[in-house]
Amino acid sequence: MQQGKSGFGRRQFLKHTAVTTAGACAFLPEAKGIETGDSSSIKNCIFLLLTGGPSQIDTFDPKPDARSEIRGPFKAISTKVPGTFFAETLPLLASRADKFTVIRSLFHDEAPIHETGLQLMQTGRVSTAQNCFPNYGSVCASLASPSYSQLPSFVVLPSKIGLTGVTMYQGQEAGFLGDQFQPVNIKSHANDIRNISEITHNNSELNLGMIRSTVANLSFDSRYGNTRFGQSCQAALALVESGVKFVTVNMFETVFNEVTWDCHADGGALASNLNDYRTKICPMFDAAYAALLDDLQVKGLLDSTLLVAVGEFGRSPYLNMRGGRDHHSGVWSGLLAGAGLPGGAVVGSSDSIGGAPKNTPVNAAMFAATIYKTMGIDPTRKINLANGVSAPLADSAPIPSLV
Repeated sequence: MQQGKSGFGRRQFLKHTAVTTAGACAFLPEAKGIETGDSSSIKNCIFLLLTGGPSQIDTFDPKPDARSEIRGPFKAISTKVPGTFFAETLPLLASRADKFTVIRSLFHDEAPIHETGLQLMQTGRVSTAQNCFPNYGSVCASLASPSYSQLPSFVVLPSKIGLTGVTMYQGQEAGFLGDQFQPVNIKSHANDIRNISEITHNNSELNLGMIRSTVANLSFDSRYGNTRFGQSCQAALALVESGVKFVTVNMFETVFNEVTWDCHADGGALASNLNDYRTKICPMFDAAYAALLDDLQVKGLLDSTLLVAVGEFGRSPYLNMRGGRDHHSGVWSGLLAGAGLPGGAVVGSSDSIGGAPKNTPVNAAMFAATIYKTMGIDPTRKINLANGVSAPLADSAPIPSLV
């Protein structure tokens, strides 16, 4: 397995961080806030979390000239943007590549486990026992002007992320901002998200009835695909139309006992492999993302809504001995669309084997700053940490070519 910047792999990481993994957020000092300022023009965001870590080579950054053990089983196909190629697994996105930006040089150098990547890509930082950093949606909720209807600002669909390997904070909560800025969590039937069994939030004043009715009254559109993810993407659009500012959609709620992007090819009926990319995972994402992008544009919401699609890391450039790919945080790809961002842009590139950034490396702090800036939130705005210390919302400037 790839190691982090300190030479730590998974086992070493667990050994040296055992005291901060389980329940680290439970012993924080009282909730800390964010510096006030004008937040009247905050844009919406739909954040598609591609749980498990999609392979960059088998999706948005194919390497057709590389050796077969790097290139993998998929061909590269042309897109709507001349000179930009995707893997053949994503034909609908290839035909819409002029409507979104591809970042091909994401990377991080922390331990290459799901949880560090989930923290980094949803908060911009790795958390500590003293400071569990808040999700972008919780930051948005803390800054958004309260509505007369007490509409929730932050909703997670189809439910909050579950176990991904290590019992530790995954960056999908309010962290030290406090319970009032937690996401609304929905639990529903596995095959129909309209069948809601529970909808909860610690703030009893929020109008959860509107969330319930919006989701329960959906009429599913086949363009999104007959999948839980497709249903959730359609529900996210409906919630944004209803006034919710930030919706996270977990493509998968775990990496265990179901087929996901986590394509180690370990064997067994529910161990993901690259053939699953061809038959299930990529078609699922391709259909839902394309339909969501189309509908945001048709409904006139694309200019006021940031659409993000990203996983917590990429996959190893070399196929493993089973024909799968393992965790790799050295480089991977993500998508940004809407909210005034350019369509058809490609930010950065990876090297010839898809193993490291070749130019314009984009770390988690840059990614976070870009999200905040695009949404109309100043990434230099101060957030109060433990012991009276403050820091900017993001530890970097945004990607300069985008905002």
